[in-house]
Amino acid sequence: MVWIPDGTFQMGSDNHYPEEAPAHLVTVGGFWIDRTPVTNRQFARFVIATGYKTNAETPADPESCTGALPDMPEAGSLVFERPHSTYDLRDCSRWWTFLKGANWRHPYGPRSDINSLNDHPVVQVSYRDALAYAQWAGKELPNEAEWELAARGGLGRAEFAWGDELTPGGVHMANTWQGEFPLRNLRQDGYERTSPVTAFPPNGYGVYDMIGNVWEWTADWYSPKHQAATPEACSIPGNPRGGRMEGSRGPRAPNLKIPRKVVKGGSHLCAPNDCRHCRPAARIAEAIDTSTSHLGFRCVLRIPAAR
Repeated sequence: MVWIPDGTFQMGSDNHYPEEAPAHLVTVGGFWIDRTPVTNRQFARFVIATGYKTNAETPADPESCTGALPDMPEAGSLVFERPHSTYDLRDCSRWWTFLKGANWRHPYGPRSDINSLNDHPVVQVSYRDALAYAQWAGKELPNEAEWELAARGGLGRAEFAWGDELTPGGVHMANTWQGEFPLRNLRQDGYERTSPVTAFPPNGYGVYDMIGNVWEWTADWYSPKHQAATPEACSIPGNPRGGRMEGSRGPRAPNLKIPRKVVKGGSHLCAPNDCRHCRPAARIAEAIDTSTSHLGFRCVLRIPAAR
């Protein structure tokens, strides 16, 4: 793990998507964060030790699946499949397919495997799955402010985790999509799907893959805009949680049948023509029971740094 020193930084952005606003100052206490996203190798150790079954390996309860497709009660998960012709970019159902048998061991469907992907980030994990791993490892999931502070790498208001240019000097600093999404990925960064977690340079704190490769779960409930943090909203002194900030116990779950958490960092599917989310300030919502082929996580420890 890597130690992230306490600090005050400007969280969010007023220059991009509305859910990133308003930009506001947040003070976060120091913490340890995983140097990389949790890998397939690490997640396999957890499963071997506990016998854990992920959401994608467990048939869903049809009563709890609001708006689910008829086959979704079967065990499986969402997989990106490139369409053959242009569609309205607002209709993501054209490239996301629910595949029976897709899970963390078979991230792209039952005929795929992770035999050569030990050092790639584990995907097809829901929020419950990520939380179960974190608890087994004696850790926690980061809140949104912790995640964003770590992603910024000490650069404050820089656009990206490495500065203000997406590809400084033509160098790709993260695993993203080059070309016209969702039809053609030029793979100028060397990867079509996920990449090894240390394939790209670390940020200023020495943390890898905070941007691109896979989205990452955070512990915070999602709200459509930031709310300025207050001391009463901090469940951990100095480490504010986002979402619905309601009193000293931190945010409560939204009143939704399937509530949503904040996910951060963008993924290998983020392209300039569709998804400009490969920035520390970017944030989107993900239903807590959802798993996909581009969503993973990492953990934190909130204990003092060794002296």
